Amino acid sequence: MQGWTRRGVADDEPGFMLHSYPFKETSLIVEAFTRGFGRVGLVARGARRPKSSLRGVLMQFQPLSLSWAGKSELRTLHRAEWAAGHAQLGGLSLLCGFYLNELLLKLLPREDPHEGLYLAYELALEALRSGMPAASALRRFEKSLLRELGYGMPLDHDAGGRPVLPDRQYAYVVERGPVPLEEAGTNPPVEVAGKTLLDLAHDDYQDATTLQQARTLMRYVLNHYLGGQALHTRQLLRDMQQL
Repeated sequence: MQGWTRRGVADDEPGFMLHSYPFKETSLIVEAFTRGFGRVGLVARGARRPKSSLRGVLMQFQPLSLSWAGKSELRTLHRAEWAAGHAQLGGLSLLCGFYLNELLLKLLPREDPHEGLYLAYELALEALRSGMPAASALRRFEKSLLRELGYGMPLDHDAGGRPVLPDRQYAYVVERGPVPLEEAGTNPPVEVAGKTLLDLAHDDYQDATTLQQARTLMRYVLNHYLGGQALHTRQLLRDMQQL
């Protein structure tokens, strides 16, 4: 049975492993993203032992069924099973997957459930597996992440409530939205075409200018909410001229 069975206990909760690192001699600390409970910290005791039932199961980007118990910030993981088997990501798609995970780790507080964001994460992984252009998959997820966290980006209307015009230039101001360039004053932080904003709203990245400006805009907005936290995967992707 999925969900809580009693306080501090979850059984067969759908989730993904975002990250893990060694703990003591044979255990792991696992950061998981779950459908019903958001990001949770789990101690996988003995997971590095050769005969552990958890060994080989705790893999990133594979849907898992997780069971845990405990009342502290780090719960004890009792069981993990594959909920389904998918081909592993590789190459650029793998780096993009790491980028998604790093965004969740740095922007999503623990135990703050967002089922809509969980679905967006599943769809992003599916898109990366299917060969969708990486930029399209990432922009869609980034928009979903910001919206779910309460930072949704207005894209089809400006800060004054007027419709965005495709042939007009705008400055984008975080927490306000697009401002017509002539009203933005000197040295606007990000300049973007109205067409780019409308393309971004409709997830249309066929235009080369849209692709470049959307990348710059999303990087600017995410940097604001990251509050100075560096994204290590972003630099790798930037070096490949994909993010």
